Amino acid sequence: MERKPKRRTRERIIETSLRLFNEFGEPNVTTTVIADEMNISPGNLYYHFHNKDEIIEAIFSVFERQIEETLAAPTRRLANVEDIWLFLHLLFEEIWAYRFFYRDLNDLLTRNRLLEIHFCRILAHKVRTAQTLCDGLVSSGAMRATAPERRALATNVAVLATYWLSFEYARDPRGKAETDRLGRGVYQVMAMLSPFLIGDAKGLFDRLAREYVAP
Repeated sequence: MERKPKRRTRERIIETSLRLFNEFGEPNVTTTVIADEMNISPGNLYYHFHNKDEIIEAIFSVFERQIEETLAAPTRRLANVEDIWLFLHLLFEEIWAYRFFYRDLNDLLTRNRLLEIHFCRILAHKVRTAQTLCDGLVSSGAMRATAPERRALATNVAVLATYWLSFEYARDPRGKAETDRLGRGVYQVMAMLSPFLIGDAKGLFDRLAREYVAP
């Protein structure tokens, strides 16, 4: 049996940093803590990354590529309510995997111009994707909403998807129920669309809500 090659130190630094940032918050994790966690010298870490911001930018590069792919997927054809429900689960799972960006968002954007520019693009993509999904539901006869209502819904979807985990964290900082948090976020986004759904689409939403969200 062939042995898997050992991961490079750079990759291990990125993986370890992401785990620590997610668990403790980026401001509470120093490069010394990362090196100690990996049992390597600070000099070894600095050989690969000159400072913590370079580590953050490397993590963000991976996150940006993945979330842009996720946001592009549901706009390639008309999506129904079940498709949107699944898409939102995938989106929230992506956000959860890199949740420190969202929990520490204001501080990170204030400090790092690169993140400020690129995260703004991600937010704009979220709005565009939500707008396309709402327009598609109207085109397929599953939703009744005016153009201004759809624009407002698209913005609200992006806002809620971006800040839901911050709300959950503030409400229960020590909570560990990952699946429940994500499920509630998906439901809250869909609940904004619910009053505008009609016919079979409204019935499908009601069924999905009963199956996935505890009372």
